[in-house]
Amino acid sequence: MLEPVQHDESVMNDWITITSGVLTAAINPFGAELSSLADADGRELMTDADPAFWTGRAPLLFPVVGKVAGDVIRVGGREYPMEKHGFARRLPFTVETAEATRAVFALEDSAATRAQYPYAFRLEVAFSLADASLRVDVTIANTGDRPMPASFGFHPAFAWPLPYGQPRDAHRITFADDAPGPVKQLAEGLIAGDRPSPLHGRTLVMNDALFTRDALIWDPVPTQSLTYGAEPGPQLRIDFPDTPQLGIWSKPGARFVCIEPWHGLADPQGHAGEFRDKPGVLTLAAGASKHVGMTVTLLP
Repeated sequence: MLEPVQHDESVMNDWITITSGVLTAAINPFGAELSSLADADGRELMTDADPAFWTGRAPLLFPVVGKVAGDVIRVGGREYPMEKHGFARRLPFTVETAEATRAVFALEDSAATRAQYPYAFRLEVAFSLADASLRVDVTIANTGDRPMPASFGFHPAFAWPLPYGQPRDAHRITFADDAPGPVKQLAEGLIAGDRPSPLHGRTLVMNDALFTRDALIWDPVPTQSLTYGAEPGPQLRIDFPDTPQLGIWSKPGARFVCIEPWHGLADPQGHAGEFRDKPGVLTLAAGASKHVGMTVTLLP
């Protein structure tokens, strides 16, 4: 099994920093994890990673999103151990590029990954800043000679409240498009049916009670863009054109909210089929690749 890598603030000097002058981002090569996003005045837009709640910041979820039933995936009838959200978040990435406004990180398969996920792959993650926008461009490549099933997800934790003087209960998440219908609910980490939509029109009114039963999950998500924040004051717009699912998650009392574009889901309760048949999984032909992107923009 791969050993978890703990978040250690003593290694912050290893983080790669990029800046546009309007935004500054710092990325930890362990997991290629966006670990800080600050405005021009140094105000932090991401989680404080309080260990009382959750020490994650923005893990990348690969090759699974969420929990798999029995903590295993099945490939060709064989079971492989797989922890929740996959292993990419707990492995060091190679720093391919480190420039003033752009940094690129890569992870390739190894004997350790193939013991859990028997495929050859390359996962490349590019962070770039332009003015008030951070782009994260992920390329999932099948470097093997057979079809490769995979899931991928973003998991960024933004500050709740944002550092602009408004209280937590003034914050809203507003979808760019209507989102009728129910959302998925979880039980012990697995999909367990539906629950009524918590939206008021297109708006999620932020409060702790939303998250007493884990994440809110839209499958499919009917929008590719949303805004988060409180009025008056700067807000964040998150664009996610390549991901058909969306999770929103926090813990009651925590000072973060995760806005998570996904291409994949946790297993439904009772799932015992092949990984390729898991809901939300994409399949890449031998030699093929898939782009998945997200943009975070600080609105004035």
